[in-house]
Amino acid sequence: MKGDRYRTVVRRYHVRHRQIVVLVLTLAAALVMAAGFALGRQAAFSGSGIDPQRYRAQGVALAAARSEQAELKRQMGVMTTRHEVDRAALELVRQELASQKEQIAGLEEGIRFYRSLMAPGEITQGFSLRKIELVSRDEPGRYGFRIVAQQEARQHTTLHGELYAEVAGQQAGGPRTYPLAELSADLESTILPLRFRYFQSIEGDLVLPDGFEPQSISVVATLSKPDKAEAREQYPWQVQEKFTHVGK
Repeated sequence: MKGDRYRTVVRRYHVRHRQIVVLVLTLAAALVMAAGFALGRQAAFSGSGIDPQRYRAQGVALAAARSEQAELKRQMGVMTTRHEVDRAALELVRQELASQKEQIAGLEEGIRFYRSLMAPGEITQGFSLRKIELVSRDEPGRYGFRIVAQQEARQHTTLHGELYAEVAGQQAGGPRTYPLAELSADLESTILPLRFRYFQSIEGDLVLPDGFEPQSISVVATLSKPDKAEAREQYPWQVQEKFTHVGK
């Protein structure tokens, strides 16, 4: 019959079967692409005369070189740091040596001072004054001072006497003189007592009045016992960096 010529055929496809087919085709395509890439790279190497094994070896060598470079940079940084530390340590050593040399020089100066008091003939014997010492303080107009009276003799006896000092300069356009005791709170009186066998050091701080420009310091020391004597000196106003080791 005419209707029997057209029959509907129903076929069933399993879903899992279709997924497997898609996966297989995808893997096959990937393999084809990988093979094509490998063949293409091989053809490129062959066309340019490059050995693939040598290329891979060079890649490994490049990685090793970069690693070595990083290590060298690290070592250089460590050495630079050590150099800075060593330089700082060397500078500290130099400063310490300079300080020790300065200290030794001061001690030698002090030894010469004491030796001069004890060794007759090296300087003129008798009662005398050393040059006054002045040093700047942190506060403007404030200065430290030191006056040393000394005795050089073969046989030292205790000396008794007194000392007076004054600072001369200019103020308000004219000369002006101040007793040292008026400028220093460390001195109890204008006339300072002396009593010593080898030397006596008088020291403290002085503060200059506003507008006063110092020019000189005069010191007069008189002895009453065992014999009468006088030492009179006038020193220019000269400020030094620090006190010496003399008279300490």
